[in-house]
Amino acid sequence: MGLETRLLMGNEAIALGAVRAGVRVVTGYPGTPSTEILETVAKQRDERIYVEWSTNEKSALEVAAGAAYAGARVMVTMKQVGLNVASDPLMSLNYVGVKGGMVIVVADDPGPISSQTEQDTRHFGVFAKLMVFDPSTPEEAYLMIAEAFAYSEKYSRPVLFRPTTRVCHSYASVTLLPELPAKEPEGFSKDNGRFVIFPRLTFQNHKIIEGQLVKLRDDFSSYERNQLSGGGKKGIATGGVSYAYVRESLAEIEEPYKLLKISTVPFPEKLALEFLDELDEVLVIEELDPVIERELILLCGKKHISLTIKGKTSGHVQNAGENTVQSVREALYDFFKKELPALPVPEPPALPVRPPVLCAGCPHRGAFFAVKEAAKGKKAVYSGDIGCYTLGNALPLDMVDTCLCMGAGITVAQGINRVEPDTLNFAFIGDSTFFHTGLPGVVNAVYNEANIIICILDNYTTAMTGNQPHPGMGVTAAGAAVRKISIYDVVKAIGVSEIVRVNPFDLPGSIEAVKGVLSKKGVRVLLFEGPCIAVAKGSVPHEINEEKCTGCKVCVRKIGCPAMYMENGKCVIDPVLCTGCGVCVSLCRFHAIERGRG
Repeated sequence: MGLETRLLMGNEAIALGAVRAGVRVVTGYPGTPSTEILETVAKQRDERIYVEWSTNEKSALEVAAGAAYAGARVMVTMKQVGLNVASDPLMSLNYVGVKGGMVIVVADDPGPISSQTEQDTRHFGVFAKLMVFDPSTPEEAYLMIAEAFAYSEKYSRPVLFRPTTRVCHSYASVTLLPELPAKEPEGFSKDNGRFVIFPRLTFQNHKIIEGQLVKLRDDFSSYERNQLSGGGKKGIATGGVSYAYVRESLAEIEEPYKLLKISTVPFPEKLALEFLDELDEVLVIEELDPVIERELILLCGKKHISLTIKGKTSGHVQNAGENTVQSVREALYDFFKKELPALPVPEPPALPVRPPVLCAGCPHRGAFFAVKEAAKGKKAVYSGDIGCYTLGNALPLDMVDTCLCMGAGITVAQGINRVEPDTLNFAFIGDSTFFHTGLPGVVNAVYNEANIIICILDNYTTAMTGNQPHPGMGVTAAGAAVRKISIYDVVKAIGVSEIVRVNPFDLPGSIEAVKGVLSKKGVRVLLFEGPCIAVAKGSVPHEINEEKCTGCKVCVRKIGCPAMYMENGKCVIDPVLCTGCGVCVSLCRFHAIERGRG
C-alpha cells in the first residue's frame, strides 16, 4: 500500500509530524499564527496523546515539563509574544534539562499581521542557549519536527521550533510517512535533585550547556536541513520562508552563485566557513532580524576573512516587516547588478484598506457604548487588553486608550490612577484573557486597595483566535465536558465586594449599571455577559421604518455597527450582517428601528 499524500496547512503538517514522532503530551495557548497546530493534534490524536488548552503559556510549558521529566515526548504551542509569558520557566528548564524530547513551537509573526510586536525567536534561542529549528516550507516542517525531538533527547534539552506566518498558513502537498518507533515513557524517577534547580546545579549545568553549544555548531554543520550548493564569487545566505523566495527569484538570474540555507541555532560554523571560502560578496536575506547576517560578520572577524556582507545592517534588505517574493527579487537583482525586468504577470491593484471592526452583533459594542455614555462629561481613561475588544479603540467608539500586553489593562489602570487619583479608571479585559493573566492584576488591585472599575467582557469563548475553549466554558480541547469555572465566583473569592452582572445587549440597563458604580470607591467589577456571535445564533434582523427615519445618523455615528449605513438620506440595515442583537434600537428616539418580519 502506497504512502498517503495530503494537501496540508503548515500548522497541520507540524501537528501530524509531531504525531508521527510519537508525541504524548501537547499543551498550549491559542495565538495566531500557531493555533491550528494544537487543534489538529486534538482532532487526529488517539488515546495515547493528551492535549490541553492551558490557561496561559507559562502553565502550558510547566505541564509539558512535568511530562518530559517523566520521559514523554511533549510539544508546547504558542505565538512569539506567548514566549514572553513562558520565558521564566523556560530559562530555568534549559539548565535543569529534560528526559523526554521537548519541542516548543513558537510561531513568529513578521509584519506583524496579528500581534503586538515583531519578535525573532532565534534571538531568544541565543539568549537562552537553546537550539532553534527554522523550517522553510510545510513539507520541511513535517520532517523537521521529528528531528527536533531527536536532538532534544540527544542533548537532554528543550528545543525551540520557529515557523513564521507564511509557513504556518501556507498549504503544500505533504507525503505522510509511517510513524517512527517511539519508546513508551518510563515515568518519573527521583534522581538526587536532578530536577530541582539550585545555584550549584545551575553553575554545573551552565558549563555543560556551553560545551554542548560548541558541539552543536559542528553537529549542525552536517545537519541535512542546513544546506550549501552552487559556486562562484557571490553568495546568498538565507533561511526560513525567505529561502523559498530566494530560490524562486534565483531561477530567473543566470549568474553563478553559492547558496547557503541556515535552519538552526546554534550557527553551523564549519558549513558557513565552507560557504565563505573564495567569496567576494555575500547577500543575506532573512526575517525578521539579521541573525544569520551577524553570525557571518562575527565569523569573518574571528577568522580574519575579508569580504563584503550585505543585508539588513547595511541597508540592502528591509529591516522590518515581512519579506515577499517581490522584495527578495528586487534585492537579488540589485545584488547581481542586473536590471529588474517587469513581472511576467502584472501585479494586481492594491486592495482597499479595510480596518478591522467589531462584528455586527458583538456584545462588546454594547459594553463599550454603555461605559462611554455613563462616563460622559467625566475625566476617564480606558485601559484595554489583547483580544477582539482591542478594536474598541476605533471610531466612533474610541474606547481603548492603552493596550500593552495580555492582562496589562487591569494593572495599567492601577498605575494611572496612582498618579491621577481624580480620574475614573476603567480596565477592559476578556474572559479568556482574564484566566490567562488577568487574575494577578485583580489580586493586586484588591490587595493594594486600588480605585478602579474592571469591565470583564465575557463572550463565552476565546474569540480572537478562532473560538477555542477556556476554563469558563466547561469544555476542554479534547471536547470533554468539565465543570465551568465561574468568573463571578473567582472575582468574589479574591475579595471584590462590588460585582455587577450586566447584559450588554440591554443598552439602557447597561448604562444604568455603569452609572451605579461610578460614585463608589475601591475595586468594582462590571461583568458583561453576552455570547460572541460566532458561537450563538443571531435572531431575526432588524429593519428601518423609512417613514419614521429622519436620517439623523445617530445610530450610525454612535455605535459603528458594520450592518448599518446611510443611503439616500436614510439609514439602512444590511439583513445579511444584522444579527438582531438590538443594541441599536434604544438609540433611535424616533423608533425607526424595528424587529424584522423574519
